[in-house]
Amino acid sequence: MEAVVIGAGQAGPATAHALAEAGLRPVVLEASERAAGSWPHYYDSLTLFSPARFSTLPGMPFGGDPDRYPHRDEAVAHLTAYAARLQADLRTGRRVIAVRADGDGFTVELEGGEQLRTGAVVAASDSFGRPHRPDLPGLETFAGQVLHSADYRSPTPFAGQRVAVVGAGNSAVQIAAELAREARTTLATRAPVTFARQHPLGRDLHFWLTRTSLDAPLGRFLKTPPAPPVLDDGRYRAALGAGAPDRRPMFTRLTGDRVTWADGTTERLDALILAAGYRPRLPDLAGLDGALDPAGHPRHRGGASPAHPGLAFAGLEWPAQPVLEHAARDRPGCRTDGPPSGRPPGPQLTPCRLGSMCVNIDVCRM
Repeated sequence: MEAVVIGAGQAGPATAHALAEAGLRPVVLEASERAAGSWPHYYDSLTLFSPARFSTLPGMPFGGDPDRYPHRDEAVAHLTAYAARLQADLRTGRRVIAVRADGDGFTVELEGGEQLRTGAVVAASDSFGRPHRPDLPGLETFAGQVLHSADYRSPTPFAGQRVAVVGAGNSAVQIAAELAREARTTLATRAPVTFARQHPLGRDLHFWLTRTSLDAPLGRFLKTPPAPPVLDDGRYRAALGAGAPDRRPMFTRLTGDRVTWADGTTERLDALILAAGYRPRLPDLAGLDGALDPAGHPRHRGGASPAHPGLAFAGLEWPAQPVLEHAARDRPGCRTDGPPSGRPPGPQLTPCRLGSMCVNIDVCRM
């Protein structure tokens, strides 16, 4: 059976690898002209917060010092090399515009009119194309510069300016600390920033999570997952402690080019950077009844669609853990206990965890 995977960032190729091992013929469709997803577009200083040994994709070690924290360009090179050796039909420059239920399978429609008939679809497109813009009083009429962290590259253009960064996650803290070396910077958050030690007892946190099995994907059991802490080796806590950047409660409004802080003080603000994360971007699935909720988020149980057997989601699971989907076959480590209650017999997409790559962008993509 042929299976279509939408997206060739990291979730897509990793899923295709699992599908191929399960005996399917994966076709990976990527809208851009290269198989590296959003990684080439992240900010210049971005580094993984998982060591190389915990950042490997299935079937291909990262290479080099296993305890280093690879930077953005290394991640791009790794993903590109992985895609090149993938045992799958990888097609770049193929944007999916619609997926329709078609008998016992799906028809995938591409931009330009091409159509593919398939028995299984895995939506592995990332959310980088849909940055979240929070509803902040006065934001739409703010006279200063407003950009999302998706558009941030380096602190150089902000030298000497007054800047506020909105957010309390890894990307917000890292960007604010970097900006503070060039500009007077405030980190605006709704609650104090929480930190997790990156090297408890001298080992990276991922080592302990793996040893204790606390890295299981528990997010689907929680109605409101807690905000993840900022992984820190001590430098970011120290930077906030030294006021570079300073941390303030969220401002109450923006007026013209001025910001009003929670204590009532106002001042001019040159730039506002929204490090507010991303939202799933799956417009191609809008025509599948029950696949998405009214907000456009996937409806799923452990990655599999309850409404459409044969449809699954990869890379969108909370917390930041990989959930790869593949047809149920006899494969060590993957569920093969038959279809869930209420589903017809036949190929079912079920989760199998195969590796992770974590980055300082408030989500850990797979």
